[in-house]
Amino acid sequence: MQHSFGNTLRLIQQNNVHRTFTQMVRGIEKESLRIEPNGHLAQTPHPSALGSALTHPSITTDYSEALLEFITPTFTDTDAMLEHLDKVHRYTYQQLDNEKLWVNSMPCIMGDESNIPIAQYGSSNVGRMKHVYRHGLWHRYGRLMQTIAGIHYNVSMPDAFWPEYQSLLKNEDSLQDFISSQYFGLIRNFQRFVGLVIYLFGASPTVCGSFLKGREHTLENFNESTLYLPYGTSLRMSDLGYQNDAQADLTISYNSLSEYVDTLTAAIQTPHSAYQQMGVKAPEKPGEENYRQLNTNILQIENEYYGSIRPKRVARSGEKPTCALATRGVEYIEMRCVDLNPFEPIGITAEKIRFLDVFAVLCLLEPSASISASEQLEIDSNRDAIVMEGRKPGLMLQQGDKSVPFSEWSLSLLDKMASIANLMDEAGKTTIYADSIAVQRQKINNPEQTPSAKIIKTLKDKDCGFYHFAMEQAIEAEQHFRERPLAKDDFAFFQQQSQQSLKEQTNIENSDTLSFEQYLNEYFEKKPCTN
Repeated sequence: MQHSFGNTLRLIQQNNVHRTFTQMVRGIEKESLRIEPNGHLAQTPHPSALGSALTHPSITTDYSEALLEFITPTFTDTDAMLEHLDKVHRYTYQQLDNEKLWVNSMPCIMGDESNIPIAQYGSSNVGRMKHVYRHGLWHRYGRLMQTIAGIHYNVSMPDAFWPEYQSLLKNEDSLQDFISSQYFGLIRNFQRFVGLVIYLFGASPTVCGSFLKGREHTLENFNESTLYLPYGTSLRMSDLGYQNDAQADLTISYNSLSEYVDTLTAAIQTPHSAYQQMGVKAPEKPGEENYRQLNTNILQIENEYYGSIRPKRVARSGEKPTCALATRGVEYIEMRCVDLNPFEPIGITAEKIRFLDVFAVLCLLEPSASISASEQLEIDSNRDAIVMEGRKPGLMLQQGDKSVPFSEWSLSLLDKMASIANLMDEAGKTTIYADSIAVQRQKINNPEQTPSAKIIKTLKDKDCGFYHFAMEQAIEAEQHFRERPLAKDDFAFFQQQSQQSLKEQTNIENSDTLSFEQYLNEYFEKKPCTN
């Protein structure tokens, strides 16, 4: 049964289902580049004091040895989650000597891309697979793109919510199928509405000229060292650097779990001519570094597909993500559209997290029809318009056969979010969610309050380029963390995590019984999973 948004919200309130909202589960994955004192990308290996990037539960690397990724456990308390993230930063700074963490999403002063060190994960088969996968990303997309940093926000509805919500909707599917179906409805609406998040929180309207040196682009010169778009919000979410014909023609369906698994599996199993010509190995290179990519298919593995949101399920050891989803359903969603806010030391605030929580609930409760090919083109066009000129006065979005002012569209969504926020506050006996919506509402008619506008204004006021602004923010963040070393017990906790992770990596390496080639063959020969 399909309910209207208003009716669904009334049913939730009347049946006291909103009391479960206080137990939403959330976690953060936050990336930051390590840089030298002069702002150049660090060339040093991942610090051993930070443990094993393969097995550490809190500190790993993404594409590069220099691209740190901090991972929080899951929390029901937003402040506790951000406190943990703060402590990870403080511990890291106690191990970095004179290096700093870059606090912007877009990198700077990269030099030749061959100087970007690809992440290493040791000699185990699983570690080598992660490394070779990144070689494939290099050969397919270039290394520069992979140094763009962001925040991935993971969130799920409480277990107690689902049976009650299913009963309200009079749905008779299995609980697992119902949950997965509802998450995919959320994902479709997220795609429709994500432009609001990009406008409100986008913080990458400028880029260092060195990032696009020698490449075609449509950006304007801010000054001799900096490129920008006057009304841009999040160049990180644009196609800068993500130029790849294989993915441009790829259509992954979010209309159901089965369609998602099937279309993603097809991309992982379908060869691409350009990658076939490249080959899996470079025959002229002997030894372990001769792998160019894991395979010659459109996608090497599931994670290669770039999107603003992903359905997720924690996979078991050796299990493919698609198999985890197909057999046990969606567990949570991963929002991938969040820029680092350079004005905030850890890149994000509790107020923003609360807004994203309400946004997730909006996407869940709003009716969500399947996305047709024509609607997908509309969704992509609207998102690109907000990315490239979201603060432009009079910006119009396409909604079916009519055009709608961006401000009208945004305020309509925020009105619905305010209703949700009131219920969440009622459940928690607070006002923090309504307050978070009220703050963001001010940005619709006052675009100068957005992070993207503040960055451009700062550059103009200080008569500087992106590099000098970013370095100043990085130095401020460094001071923020270095001036607050961890308490003895907290330091010992993270130190123990690091030491234990190194032992776990060694155990994995010692337990391998297959050659790397055999390991890959067995991994990719596993039967595809179907829902």
